[in-house]
Amino acid sequence: MSLIDTITSHLPTAPGLLPKWLFFISVVSIFNSAQTYINLELTKQVYGNKPQEVSHLSARTFGTWTLISAIIRYFAAFHIDDVNVYNICIASYCVALWHFGSEWLFYRTCRFDRGLFGPLIVSTISISWMISQKDFYTGLIAQI
Repeated sequence: MSLIDTITSHLPTAPGLLPKWLFFISVVSIFNSAQTYINLELTKQVYGNKPQEVSHLSARTFGTWTLISAIIRYFAAFHIDDVNVYNICIASYCVALWHFGSEWLFYRTCRFDRGLFGPLIVSTISISWMISQKDFYTGLIAQI
């Protein structure tokens, strides 16, 4: 078995790109979570208006929240036809959008720059994509 075959055998098998996207974002989020336990620099970039408010405790809490979100999204990538899992995954992106949006607009801890762009773009695209494809993916069981 080639390396490519080995890698692709561990990817979600549901049709379309959305399950692969959820898988990719979950893997990236695991690495983001790990870095919050090691170094404050990337977390301080996200909260660039008030980096002095980023502490080791707040970074680890953020990392734990990110890891929980990664687990939800990983599970959704492989169980995308389960409406309950699908809804929880959408909710996880809504929480992320609310968090980063409120930190930017209300609390003014985030700057509208590269530290904020990633979370805003990923959450907005994911919410829109998941809502637009919900009937297709949650109807897969009925199609079988």
